[in-house]
Amino acid sequence: MVRAFCLCWIFMMGLVSAAFCQDGVKSDEILIGQSCALSGPAQALGRGVKAGMDAYFAKINAEGGINGKKIRLISKDDGYEPIQAIRNTRELLDQDKVFLLIGEVGTPTSEAVLPLVEKAKVPFFGPFTGAEFLRNPFKKYVINVRASYYQEMEKLAEYLVDKKGLKKIACFYQNDAYGLTGLNGIRLALEKRSLQLAAAGSYERNTLAVKSSLLAIRKANPDAIVMTGTYQPCAEFIKTARKIGMKDTIFCNISFVGTDALLKEVGDAGEGCIISQVVSFPWDDSIALVKEYHDALKNYAPDSAPGFVSMEGYMIAKLFCMILSGLKDISRENFIKEIETVKTFDLGGIVAQFDTSDHQGMNSVFLTIIKDGAIKPLDL
Repeated sequence: MVRAFCLCWIFMMGLVSAAFCQDGVKSDEILIGQSCALSGPAQALGRGVKAGMDAYFAKINAEGGINGKKIRLISKDDGYEPIQAIRNTRELLDQDKVFLLIGEVGTPTSEAVLPLVEKAKVPFFGPFTGAEFLRNPFKKYVINVRASYYQEMEKLAEYLVDKKGLKKIACFYQNDAYGLTGLNGIRLALEKRSLQLAAAGSYERNTLAVKSSLLAIRKANPDAIVMTGTYQPCAEFIKTARKIGMKDTIFCNISFVGTDALLKEVGDAGEGCIISQVVSFPWDDSIALVKEYHDALKNYAPDSAPGFVSMEGYMIAKLFCMILSGLKDISRENFIKEIETVKTFDLGGIVAQFDTSDHQGMNSVFLTIIKDGAIKPLDL
């Protein structure tokens, strides 16, 4: 009888332990997963986000972790391709048993894995994309940190049309969910100002085939071209446009382009290019978080240079840990509840705010410009 009871008890404890581990929560660590581009034409974005997150997790782990638990990030390369992102996500959920997914890079990849996320009821935290479908309609398990692409396009329209008085605005975009979101965003911003796009042209993801779109857009003789793409094709577009005589055209990119990577790729042709940003200037050490970020890179990621992408990764990681630190009973549902209960999180001079029907932490957008071969704030 006693032997049977003991066997039953061991069996039940095994079930409890298995169920517990399925959420990625162990006695000494918490497993979280990331699918992002670590190779291919968009690798600077994935590597940048990962570098920022790695730096913060190294810092917090060196300090003892969260309530004694270390954070372990499992990152898998999807090459910015939706099919591989799906494979990675299935592995992270079914095999690695991660607590949540964090720092997904890209709109097409996020769109591909979203059905898996919602079916599994796993938090999809801090994706590096401003895609509208992750915000509207509201999705309980999606937690956005950054402002949306629509908000970035509104900021660009405010500068180009309201301040500069330009009327002929064109759009160059990636032919997928990311590019189409940007295209729709600038159209809405222009319609608000009783204007229409002067021209539009696209390219295929993970290619540099931009010439035909460039030639079509040039026919409209636009004052400015708003671009929704990644750094390599956008740089190719700008360099070629300069060569064929578009010297006075203003080229504008949104944050996902990867500012630091664009600067390297575009060279001298980038002078005067504008990039909208959704995080504070990474070299403004008057902000406590920025100073902390620089110190963490120096101490835990000395090979990583400061920049907008890794800064965003650092913020995502810190916010995740702040939310997690408030949980007595760690579960996915309690994680979501904590976000909606606390609502306001001060990361160090930068605040993220949430609500029960609003899972986008920040709304700020500001502009930068390539000037004298460097990225500088653009005063409006």
